[in-house]
Amino acid sequence: MSTFTAPKGTYDLLPPSSATFLAIRERLSAPLRRSGYGYIETPVFEDIKLFSRGVGESTDIVSKEMYSLTTKGGDELGLRPEGTASVVRATLQANLHKLGNLPVKLWYSGSFYRYERAQKGRYRQFAQIGAEAIGAEDPALDAEVIILADDAFRSLGLSNYQLLLNSLGDKQCRPVYRTALVDFLAGLDLDEDTRRRAEINPLRVLDDKRQSVQDQLVDAPMLRDFLCEECKAYDEQVRALLTAAGVAFVDDPKLVRGLDYYTRTTFEFVHGGLGAQSAIGGGGRYDGLSEMLGGPALPSVGWGLGVDRTFLAMEAEGIVLDLPATTSVYAVALGEEAKNVLFGKVTELRRAGIATDLAFGVKTIKNAMKSADRSGARFALVAGDRDLAAGVVQLKDMTTGEQIPVELEALVTTLKEKQL
Repeated sequence: MSTFTAPKGTYDLLPPSSATFLAIRERLSAPLRRSGYGYIETPVFEDIKLFSRGVGESTDIVSKEMYSLTTKGGDELGLRPEGTASVVRATLQANLHKLGNLPVKLWYSGSFYRYERAQKGRYRQFAQIGAEAIGAEDPALDAEVIILADDAFRSLGLSNYQLLLNSLGDKQCRPVYRTALVDFLAGLDLDEDTRRRAEINPLRVLDDKRQSVQDQLVDAPMLRDFLCEECKAYDEQVRALLTAAGVAFVDDPKLVRGLDYYTRTTFEFVHGGLGAQSAIGGGGRYDGLSEMLGGPALPSVGWGLGVDRTFLAMEAEGIVLDLPATTSVYAVALGEEAKNVLFGKVTELRRAGIATDLAFGVKTIKNAMKSADRSGARFALVAGDRDLAAGVVQLKDMTTGEQIPVELEALVTTLKEKQL
């Protein structure tokens, strides 16, 4: 055993679970790739002010959970706690919004970092698939990203989840609500840290998960009662489009999510089998983020779906994906001369697109065939000096046990005919 272990709040992604994680990433991103979203990668660390300005200084993410570091040159950097601010920064830096094709539709996949209390479903390094549609204000765009997320979850077989939906209004109607909420919160018994948060962004108090706080918020004013006519109409159109597409949702007037940049449409997917850490994804509209980062007005909408949480949700529902075997053919050589020949054939098979492995090291035929069985291979290639002298290898079907000789020169063709 190693002297070292993975840092607290992290884990090693190992086979065979890693194959499922790769499949989850593939299926969560597939609807985006079919819908005009281009792939983007951004650095895992950024100027720390990008997050304090974009995500919000009042958020726990920035004030308590962000990993920060100072470079040797004195620059203050932060490991990215979420993806949206970086994607908008990259869009502005590369002037993608000036290419004349708005919205700029992007998707990403990667790891993110938050110093949180480590527990199952809440990790300090976690994986997400994200989508951002930058530069258009359109209820149909909000509906599109939500539908794509719902389609992604359903492609994995998930069913025990709900879509929570709310509207946070805009710069016209939210200040009125903010005043009413501040007045309400002033009369509550809140700790000093929560009061400080309420002064910066009182909506964040609604997102407080502590039961002692939630009990006091029962009679809190609801933002929906303060929405302007334009925001009401926008929200109704989003809901109508979701309903027409067969996407069910639950109205949640207290849903604000954890980031300061959200406006209007806000949503979250929660799973019934995950306990307290029930969110498997979410997002919303963020019309003012570009301006917060020094760019022009670029109304935008997007989401992030948790790969780790989705994996746990699938476990909770007992979903096992039908994944292709990583090895289709396993080669077993009986002797060094046979190994040299089979090594060449293994390379040839791989170049022909057939997933092939070879028994390495000194193994008895019994142990080598056990390795072939554990590999999940459909066929085993077995060859000794006598086989090679005859110009053949033995092809064994690992399911039926049937074994037939195949000419060396016909090996690739024979296996391709078996649809490998």
